[in-house]
Amino acid sequence: MTSLIDNQRKININELPAQIPNFSSTFEPKDSVIKKWIINWILSSIKNNQIKENDIIPSKADISAHLGVSIGTVQNAIRYVEDEGYLKSKQRLGTMISNFTNPSGGFVKSTSKRDKTINAIKKIIVQNNYKIGKSIPSTRQMAVLLGISQNTTRLAYEYLQKEGILISRKTRGNDANWILNNYPQVNTNEIKLSSKIKADTLVEKITGELKVFLSEKYNIGDKIPSNEELASALNVSIKTIHDCIKNLSNQSIVISRRGRYGTILAKDPLSPSFEPLKENSIFTNAQDSAIYHYQKIEIKLINLIKSNFKPGDKLPSMKELSENFNVSTNTIRKALQNLASQGYITFGRGRFGGTFLIEIPDNYEKQTYQWLSINPNYI
Repeated sequence: MTSLIDNQRKININELPAQIPNFSSTFEPKDSVIKKWIINWILSSIKNNQIKENDIIPSKADISAHLGVSIGTVQNAIRYVEDEGYLKSKQRLGTMISNFTNPSGGFVKSTSKRDKTINAIKKIIVQNNYKIGKSIPSTRQMAVLLGISQNTTRLAYEYLQKEGILISRKTRGNDANWILNNYPQVNTNEIKLSSKIKADTLVEKITGELKVFLSEKYNIGDKIPSNEELASALNVSIKTIHDCIKNLSNQSIVISRRGRYGTILAKDPLSPSFEPLKENSIFTNAQDSAIYHYQKIEIKLINLIKSNFKPGDKLPSMKELSENFNVSTNTIRKALQNLASQGYITFGRGRFGGTFLIEIPDNYEKQTYQWLSINPNYI
């Protein structure tokens, strides 16, 4: 490990090509265009001895700002480049140039949700005996079937296309029509599918380790260490710990409070039967408080829509709505997703995308919520 770190250099964002792709001149997805752009840059730079193996590329945030696209689009593109063997990722180090002449020398990554999805789709193809040359379900239909996002399904389909299992016949303005080209190799002993995809991701693995760590070292009601301290203790990134704490908060294992109060252990993470921290805390748990907050904003959004918009109109951006209601974009996103699940709005992608009103919810029922995040049992 020491020799690897000693040989590393972080590539400056200015070393990337100043000329960015022209996304408006092609019907290809942006992440696919960026993938080709990154690979061409890697090949050219290595040939000119400007970069070498194990050099760390700029962060996804820096690349997205450089290209003027979302971080998610850059993340998808980097996944594609990793699939081609030109990049490799290592926890706490970053994404670095790989020895693409010897792909087996790369780091072993945790199984991702996309990997699980790829295997599930292969099983579905065999299980349903789809015919070669015929269409399989769209990414949207498959996403609903597997209980995952359409974006994850699209990434899986495009990987299967690279393997020669699927062919994409794209039509302008519509989803791609995916055709079965070759039958995938599937272990028939493992053909049974669960109804939903559950990825054995790094976050889930670290969440399990964090549960053991907290159960062994802390008692119910104790303030647990900061995300930075936990990241150091478990040897992972702060972002990974942040996602793990969010998982534990959703399970009511911890209660996250603002400011100096910190995060409190609400119940033993490993105990199958436990009494959560209730009467001895003035605060409601973080999950209940968050639900209240975005539902309150949801009502405000409904009133805004009724007063100012009609079906087919494009709604303001999440940033504009967050500034208008003085809340985070994450709270706005949760409220909009809830309205979308009820069929009132829809989301579009790309240059002409946005949030569009489908139907005005005239019969929307207002609910009563606690206006303060106070535990009534404590009162």
